[in-house]
Amino acid sequence: VAYLGPPATYTHQAAIQQFGRMADLRPSPTTDAIFAMVESGQAEFGVVPIENSNEGVVSHTLDLFVESPLTIAAEIHVPIHHDLLSKQGELRAIRAVYSHPQALAQCRAWLDLNLPDVPQQGTHSTAQAAELAARSDEIGAIASPVAAELYGLRVVSVGIEDHADNATRFVVVARDGIPAPSGHDKTSIVVFQRADRPGSLLAILQEFAARSINLSLLLSRPTKTS
Repeated sequence: VAYLGPPATYTHQAAIQQFGRMADLRPSPTTDAIFAMVESGQAEFGVVPIENSNEGVVSHTLDLFVESPLTIAAEIHVPIHHDLLSKQGELRAIRAVYSHPQALAQCRAWLDLNLPDVPQQGTHSTAQAAELAARSDEIGAIASPVAAELYGLRVVSVGIEDHADNATRFVVVARDGIPAPSGHDKTSIVVFQRADRPGSLLAILQEFAARSINLSLLLSRPTKTS
């Protein structure tokens, strides 16, 4: 199972939640690399973030489905609680805050209130931010409590996410093996709308309404060709 690494990311926690600690869990540096590992057969499954309850969809993950033959085999919901971590454990010693851009956005109000003049730096993952903080006395990392333990960091502040009910939806991608219908399924469809005329979107939506199919999410993404 490929997941967005290094160990102690929220994607890692989602992979453990779905497959258990005895699974062969393999960290990957980027979401692109996870798709590539599953497509090439280096991994049977991949776990990727797709939507956060506060910041919305992870656009890059969605765009990968346009080019990839992979399908969604399962969905995982993980509560997200961010801690501010550092080597010294003191707020006044922090000169820069590192984390994944989604995590920084989910803690925007707390950062603006408590560290308004401290620059923020995006990383590939929250765990990578913890790795970097472990090498410097001046870097604060927004990451999970698991990351604090793994990378030997001290907790500066607990639960700094702006919303207590913060959660992220992850999906399991696979080349095949979609489960049989259960009666409580969720299906994601990539639609290319070629006709550019009034009412063309309405015509598509009416097909779902006529069959009593509920739509929980509708997105428009650029084609990147026109």
